[in-house]
Amino acid sequence: MTAKLAIDPELIRALAKLLEETGLGEIEFAEGDRRIRVARPVAAAATTVITPAAAPAAAAAAAAEAGGVPANAVTSPMVGTVYLAGEPGAPSFVKVGDRVREGQTLLIIEAMKVMNPIRAPRAGSVTRILVTNGAPVEYGEPLLVIE
Repeated sequence: MTAKLAIDPELIRALAKLLEETGLGEIEFAEGDRRIRVARPVAAAATTVITPAAAPAAAAAAAAEAGGVPANAVTSPMVGTVYLAGEPGAPSFVKVGDRVREGQTLLIIEAMKVMNPIRAPRAGSVTRILVTNGAPVEYGEPLLVIE
C-alpha cells in the first residue's frame, strides 16, 4: 500500500516565488522521501546579439528557434553552469573534431555546488560545441553535437 503524498500549497507558492525572484527555470525540494519539483517555461529572447564569445550559444539558440534541438545533440540533463574543463587552465575534455567513446566525459555541469560529469551517450566525432565555458545552461539545452 502506498502512502498518499500530502501537497503543501504554501511550499509550492514559496518555491514558485523563489523561481520568479531568481530567474531560474526549475527548483526541486526534497525532505526524506518527499520530493517536490516546480518548473516554469523560460521565455526565449526576442533578439540575439552575436559576438565572437557568444557565437556557440547563438548557434544553439538559432537551431532551437529553427525547429528545436540540432540532430545528434547532447542536451543538458539539468540547470546549472557548464565547464568545458575539469579545472581552470586545464585543457577541455573535448574539442571539435575529437573522436569520443560512449561514456567518455564531455563536460561538467555544476548544480548546487555539485560537479556533474556529462558523459557521451554514444561514440562518434564532436562536430559542434554549442556552449561556452562558465555559461549558465537550462534543462534540455543543446550542449554539443556528436555525429
